[in-house]
Amino acid sequence: MLKFSSVFRKFLISYVVILIIPSIGGYMSYLTSISVTRSISIENSVTQLQKSQDILERRMAEVEGFTRQLAVNQELNVLMNERDNETNVYGIWRAMRNVLTFGQTNDFLQNYYIYLSNYNVILTPGSTYRPDHYYANFHYNDLPLEEWSKEVLEKSHRSEIKPLSSFVSRGIQTSVITYMQSLPLDSFNEDSPAVAVVIIDEKVIASLLSGLTERYGGWVHISDAEGQTIVLQGSSEPEMVKMVSDSSFDKNEVSQFYGDDLVITTRSSTNGWVYRAGIPRQVLMENANKIKEMTWLITGGTLLIGLIVGLVLAYRNSAPINRLLSVMKEQFGKDEAGPKNEFDFLSGNIADMITQNKFLESELNRQLPLVRDAFLKRLIAGEFKSRDEILSAAQQADINLQQGKGYAGIIQINGYAGMDSVEILNELNASRLLVKQGLSELGVDVLMTDIGSDKVVTLFFSMNEELGKENEIADITHTMANLAQYVFNEYRITIQTGFGELFSSVTEVSLSFDQANQALEYAVYMNKKGIMWYNEAQTENTTYYYPLDSEQRLISTIRAGELEEAKRIVHAIIVQNMEQRELSIEMKHQLVGEMKGTFLKLLDQKAFTEYASIESVKRRVIDIGSSETLESIQSEFYEIMEELCGLIANKKKDTHIQIIKQIKEYTAEMYSDSELTLYRVAEQVERPEKYISQLFKEVTGVNFSDHLVKVRMDQAVILLKESGYTVDEIAARVGYNSSHSFRRAFKRLIGISPSAYRQCVDE
Repeated sequence: MLKFSSVFRKFLISYVVILIIPSIGGYMSYLTSISVTRSISIENSVTQLQKSQDILERRMAEVEGFTRQLAVNQELNVLMNERDNETNVYGIWRAMRNVLTFGQTNDFLQNYYIYLSNYNVILTPGSTYRPDHYYANFHYNDLPLEEWSKEVLEKSHRSEIKPLSSFVSRGIQTSVITYMQSLPLDSFNEDSPAVAVVIIDEKVIASLLSGLTERYGGWVHISDAEGQTIVLQGSSEPEMVKMVSDSSFDKNEVSQFYGDDLVITTRSSTNGWVYRAGIPRQVLMENANKIKEMTWLITGGTLLIGLIVGLVLAYRNSAPINRLLSVMKEQFGKDEAGPKNEFDFLSGNIADMITQNKFLESELNRQLPLVRDAFLKRLIAGEFKSRDEILSAAQQADINLQQGKGYAGIIQINGYAGMDSVEILNELNASRLLVKQGLSELGVDVLMTDIGSDKVVTLFFSMNEELGKENEIADITHTMANLAQYVFNEYRITIQTGFGELFSSVTEVSLSFDQANQALEYAVYMNKKGIMWYNEAQTENTTYYYPLDSEQRLISTIRAGELEEAKRIVHAIIVQNMEQRELSIEMKHQLVGEMKGTFLKLLDQKAFTEYASIESVKRRVIDIGSSETLESIQSEFYEIMEELCGLIANKKKDTHIQIIKQIKEYTAEMYSDSELTLYRVAEQVERPEKYISQLFKEVTGVNFSDHLVKVRMDQAVILLKESGYTVDEIAARVGYNSSHSFRRAFKRLIGISPSAYRQCVDE
């Protein structure tokens, strides 16, 4: 089957490879995006920890600043220096009042006290206590009263921090760190007069680190320079000890994965504290995992869709190649020792065809100058029968006839009359070439061909209708004067030029050429230099003008049904005899007789004898009186030509209708053939393919391809209504190799799918 052919498999493999290449690129992009996402998450976590560290250090600096403010407080200094046994109650009250406001600006200073050794009293923002009374409400679980008094109250401290300890505050269990500073600041002995103690609840510190613990669900551990824990949230002390003591854990690495956590480590440059945060790998890679899931989902779906599309395209693209292979094998055969695969077979035969076509093209290009020259010689000789024939021949010769209006001229090389030796002919060949080259160098768009050994025919076409006849004549005169001066100055060649009247159609070129020839003969005869126009020549007017080529063109034009062209030919003949000549009565009668004879010869041809009304037309021609004016005779000929061209047009129409009928009948018979093309139809009706295409569109108003689709769909509708064939079988029966193409064409023309149409009919 076609879908299992080697061509199909090769197409499919190509599409799969095309799918794999961007998939590899997408996978690399995916890895990069995962890496970037992870890096950004780690960077954000490090930044968050550093921000928390900065805030904590600023708060601790404020605590240290608080103790320095106490050291310079006047009331507190007075109390510390008093040595009598009487208690300065007023001084203690004032000191309490002064220190009461310090804790309002920093949540680290919500719980602090000052111990005055000389009074053995503890001052707090709200009250005063004896040490044993204070210990009853606020105490460390691991320090008895005596040890607390010895280690905290009676010992000298210098910005000392007690690590995280279990603490009871009015019966509430918590954990705190303790900042201790002896007063005054320069106290180094054991019996310092005062000690300022700030108790910082772990929850207050933890609130600064909530961005890491609450957002990521991780842990935070802060230790001092000696490794003692300051703050610990989200984990336990044994786990931290185990991690730090593990040899695989690098204490100096900023970020590293340990177990299932990303551990971020920073170290304070001011107090040596170590800040560590642990973020679960799953939370850290949450965004990356989303990207991963979406990437795999989209990639998998895209690959699946791409594979399906590849199957469809491989089938669609291999089908015409297989058909082409079958045609090639039928035409050229397949040698057993030939190419091993289909592509080599096709490429070999196509290469041969291209080589032959290029050879043919090169031959045509090589002969194109000869074709152009032959066309121009036939054009000036009036050998073409109709305007359409001229235009077709011009297109074949790759010549643009512009608007079909212009002037014919003849350039004669002087000084060689009567000389025909080999040397002279060679010299004339070179002279003609130099003249044509000189005209081209002047930048003039003109057609040229040789006539005789010493003459060059030129055709100047009107480029701009608004320029006017007089301006065009002036331009041509100026151009020929420049040419004469150029060839004389450069090559010492003298020329004489004659030009005819304006030809308004390409069918009148020969008339303008004849006039140019007459003007040139007159100029040579009168020995006039430069350019001579036909209207300037003194021509003999004793005979009428009706050359044989004009008669032949008139007959051919009427037979082709080209009424306007025929009128132009008759009008040119009448104008030539009325305006350019003074005919005698006898010459006028002979001219009218000649023209009547032309029409009678035309009517005796087979193209017109089959019409019953032709006898009445003959009678009209015979009844034209020679004594009438040429204007009235011209009008009578116009009416006769209109009737004859009408007969031709009707005959063409009948012929066209018959051809269209044959096409439709052949299409109705062969619609089931999937190889039915316009080329085969053209072979059947024995007409050119392009002609058939234009004719069918002109007569029916639709393209042949659309008509073929309609015929096939009409038959498909009948089969859907009356048969039990499947849609695929019906597609094959009406000439479709692909059921998909059939369904698409059916829906486009009928409006619904074949299956839906069958359901509507069944209901």
